[in-house]
Amino acid sequence: MTTSLELEVGTDDVEKWYTGRQGKTLINFGVSIGHIPVRMKVIGDPGDFLPRGDAAHREATAEQLAEMKRRIETGLQQGALALGMGITYTPAATRWEIVEMFRLASGYGASVHVHLRYAGLKEPETGVAGIEEVIAAAAVTGAPLHVVHISSMGLKYTPQLIEMVADAHKWGLDVTTECYPYTAASTELASALFEDGWQEKMGITYKDLQWSATGERLTAETFAKYRKVSGEVVIFEIPDEAARAAVANPIFMIASDGVPMTGPKIHPRGQGTFSRVLGHYVREEKALDLMTALRKMTLIPAQRLEKRAPIFRNKGRIRVGADADITVFDPDKIIDKATYYGPFDVHCVDLAGKEVPTEQALRGAKKSGN
Repeated sequence: MTTSLELEVGTDDVEKWYTGRQGKTLINFGVSIGHIPVRMKVIGDPGDFLPRGDAAHREATAEQLAEMKRRIETGLQQGALALGMGITYTPAATRWEIVEMFRLASGYGASVHVHLRYAGLKEPETGVAGIEEVIAAAAVTGAPLHVVHISSMGLKYTPQLIEMVADAHKWGLDVTTECYPYTAASTELASALFEDGWQEKMGITYKDLQWSATGERLTAETFAKYRKVSGEVVIFEIPDEAARAAVANPIFMIASDGVPMTGPKIHPRGQGTFSRVLGHYVREEKALDLMTALRKMTLIPAQRLEKRAPIFRNKGRIRVGADADITVFDPDKIIDKATYYGPFDVHCVDLAGKEVPTEQALRGAKKSGN
């Protein structure tokens, strides 16, 4: 990886976020102004990453909505790459609040990166309904729309969501999406996603949840216990055919949806996404060809952002004058080694071809200035 972008949850203070990373990272970085953290700040919520209180469960007053809009506009003025939204984590946000957020983004030519309101199997709260909401918001405001990780939103309805994105293109709407190449999702157990009724909506139960801190599958008792604290779970819910259909689609991006290292058994997507696509889906499964896969990882993401941030016109391409953000790999050997039970079991190869632990490689690169 040469670039890491936090465009879904984002931040409530763009200037502070950039200042805290300037000169301290080995790769490119960027952020969105986030509806979630802004809503948490304005309404007052005890959550540290996702809402756990009023930001999830309380409708905003007119004054609070006006303050949210002011803060989001400030973030866009400070250089946010996009507007990030996770409507499933703020279910009390009204449809009108969502439209107002899209309207702000449209005024600044910023794409709206959305985790849909619904990702269930039971009508009327399905992924189809979730994508309808944001396509409508994009259509009436003119804001570019990006739907995050479509297969974990669509589940068994992923083919229908894919068709809806294709139809939106046909009618001239600026809609894009992405996926990660796994059959499990991951999020905070304390989030609004696991409010009462989650089993029926998602078509899963306790045993389909893996507690990231220990790797154990949950029971009713451990679910209730761990939901009172902050922690990640891996959610085994995405059908194989849904993951494959999204990965193979030539116009959909590949994105990891990875999060910082928060537990020994956290989802492997933060470490294995791109090598899994190249090794498993390209070489082994032949679900798509190599150049299409590379385009989905490099050029298409750059094109999504280049209207808002012209610097991306020099990303995702190899040509004279472009930024030399280049990853070198062997297409005959590349494969993901990260698993749900050992997500950090990955290694780098030094210039002599010898495998070395990732941390050792990073220390060496930083010391040498490479």
